[in-house]
Amino acid sequence: MNQSLNKEFMFPCRVYWEDTDAGGVVYYANYMKFMERARTEWLRSMGIEQTPLKEQYGILMVVAKVEANYKRPARYGDLLHVSCRVIEQGKASLNFEQNIYRDRADGELLLAGNTRIACVDANTFKPCALPKMIVQAFIAYQSAH
Repeated sequence: MNQSLNKEFMFPCRVYWEDTDAGGVVYYANYMKFMERARTEWLRSMGIEQTPLKEQYGILMVVAKVEANYKRPARYGDLLHVSCRVIEQGKASLNFEQNIYRDRADGELLLAGNTRIACVDANTFKPCALPKMIVQAFIAYQSAH
């Protein structure tokens, strides 16, 4: 992997009532939504939107694998910071380290996770190579930050 692709992106996210169970604790599956939002905002920070990827390039970025190690619960009203860092780039995939912290980027670790995203053809859902345009955007973003 190109080492310039491993810088961390941080996304702030507030916990709303709809994210919690009856006890005001974030429902376990909702952490995946927070992680998805961080990856989406990371792409946006590079000028890449999901809809044009499908419409102009005929590709989708789909979750192929998620690992989550829950450390502490998040609760209603908490301000979370969700990290997103590419740790491996394949021909048709990106592996991310994703962590969720309470209050600030150096706050209490709530979840340690990894997510593999695959690039697939929008019609056949078969794996396809990451477009050069995306790889170049990743490199340009990382060298600017």
